[in-house]
Amino acid sequence: MITLYGFGAGFGLPEISPFVTKTEVQLKMAGVAYRKEKAMPPSSPKGQMPYIVDEAETIADSTFIRAHIEGKYGFDFDAPLNLQQRAQAWAFERMIEHHVYWALVGARWVDPVNFAKGPAHFFEAMPEHKREKLCEDAQFRVAENYLLSGLGRHAPDEDVDLAVRSLFALSVQLGDKPYLMGEVPCGTDATAFGALAGILTPFFDSKLRERAEHFQNLVAYVDRLMLQYYPDFAWKPMQQAVAA
Repeated sequence: MITLYGFGAGFGLPEISPFVTKTEVQLKMAGVAYRKEKAMPPSSPKGQMPYIVDEAETIADSTFIRAHIEGKYGFDFDAPLNLQQRAQAWAFERMIEHHVYWALVGARWVDPVNFAKGPAHFFEAMPEHKREKLCEDAQFRVAENYLLSGLGRHAPDEDVDLAVRSLFALSVQLGDKPYLMGEVPCGTDATAFGALAGILTPFFDSKLRERAEHFQNLVAYVDRLMLQYYPDFAWKPMQQAVAA
């Protein structure tokens, strides 16, 4: 049986990391049996989450894990798609992981209020005399990566404006379909779901979340996929959260 290593539930989500969520949903899509264990990035071969252990193999990075599932278990995540649609799905996945994801990072890690509310708690198990320095160092490294991503070079409102253009593209692509590419989910739906749920969780307040809430089809999409893949998780649909 595959062991999936991730952060676990938190921040109003069944899994904190969008990338671990992507892999977990893809395992569910493929019908592959797995168990889940908590871990932190230093334990991963690539210093990032997720990673899996499948018998004697350890595979890190969600994209390589997907390739492993497809190769070993014979499951094609994009089976319903023609060649052009496969190319489009890949392009959307790259946009999500290299643009939308970094907007989420900015809202969660760079914003000092959200950092104190969320990621700072990762360090609570550390010795008290080291905790503050470890928090500062981690936030600095993430902020530096946010800068290198390109979004961090812009003023706060400008980076959100750029992220919203990508959300608009996702909203247009989804339209009134149940899934991004049509009537059947594909691999990119797992990617989109993980990132969008991370943005829309009511746990964090941000301009990014406020702007994302205007895309009603994306909000409904997250609610629908949460029910489909995490039926036992107490997700608060965004419509209810906004009304509360």
